[in-house]
Amino acid sequence: MYHKLLSVFAVLLLFGHLSARGQNEFSVIAYYTGDDQKIDRFEVDKLTHIIFSFCHLKDGELHVDNAQDSTTIKYLVSLKKTHPKLKIMLSLGGWGGCAPCSEAFSTADGRNKFARSVKEVNDYFKTDGIDLDWEYPTIEGHPGHLFQVQDKENFTALIQVLRQTLGSENELSFAAGGFQKYLDESVEWEKIMPLVDRVNIMSYDLVNGYATVTGHHTPLFSTRDEEESTDRAVKFLLGKGIPANKLVIGAAFYTRVWENVSSLSNGLYQAGKHRSGYDFKSYAENLTSANGWAYFWDKKAKAPYWYNKEEKLFATGDDLRSVKAKTKYALDNKLGGIMFWELTLDTHRDGLLKGIDEVVKQ
Repeated sequence: MYHKLLSVFAVLLLFGHLSARGQNEFSVIAYYTGDDQKIDRFEVDKLTHIIFSFCHLKDGELHVDNAQDSTTIKYLVSLKKTHPKLKIMLSLGGWGGCAPCSEAFSTADGRNKFARSVKEVNDYFKTDGIDLDWEYPTIEGHPGHLFQVQDKENFTALIQVLRQTLGSENELSFAAGGFQKYLDESVEWEKIMPLVDRVNIMSYDLVNGYATVTGHHTPLFSTRDEEESTDRAVKFLLGKGIPANKLVIGAAFYTRVWENVSSLSNGLYQAGKHRSGYDFKSYAENLTSANGWAYFWDKKAKAPYWYNKEEKLFATGDDLRSVKAKTKYALDNKLGGIMFWELTLDTHRDGLLKGIDEVVKQ
């Protein structure tokens, strides 16, 4: 009985530590796919977290893919000397990067093996924690990747053993689909949220590359019944009693583009075929009136879109206006912060990160 009480007391202390750690902090989180050279071109002082993307599973353990990635991680950690409040985290998976996850995390031995490897890697690099980007537990994600009903409980068990193994000093977060099917079916929210520092809601790609009808891919608000949006995901999770300061919303530093789109409603909610889009750093070169693009702002969604009448192209994404609106929304609703995919898509200076920072410092 004495040992049981000690265990309960330790868990309560851990929960208290996690709650206190995030109460008054607004996080600005960049996923980062660059190397050790590119990072210095960006305004790192405006970030609270950099999440290196991605590490993967190898023989059931967290694995840094190559020597260049190791060099990058070490350099990111070195930035903490001049930015002492900066946290450097590692991310597992990504779209197409978690093929073995369902099987690897299906047993207690597999979860324990992975958790031990996470601690070893974190200790080696002196990084600050792990972000799980499994797309997706329980429901279909990348074509061909295994997904199983039991992923839901296994993900909970994985979070539990990671928290136990990492203790309270390493941060633990996960990237969650911002769409309703994920919110309803993928994870056990009430069980995992007390154990993590935050959930990074991927409130983008809500109209994805498989869609044959255009729409806002990263809207702040829904404009139609049953339409996915940042606000819809946030309200759903708040309705489950999840503390606001553990919710981080996402911004997309890129557009999605559809071709063969009718000019009706300037291309919005029209049939089309998805094709490659533009990174924010190239908006000024590509999404211009000289190239045939007209800019529109959806007041209800608080989202921009572009239409090229001559080429019948439609584009949707975040821009400076929508990113500022999302940041203000996160602050007004006392959320834990804002994250984005991803830093190298921004301009080096005076870009979307600066826009976020301006709102945070108002």
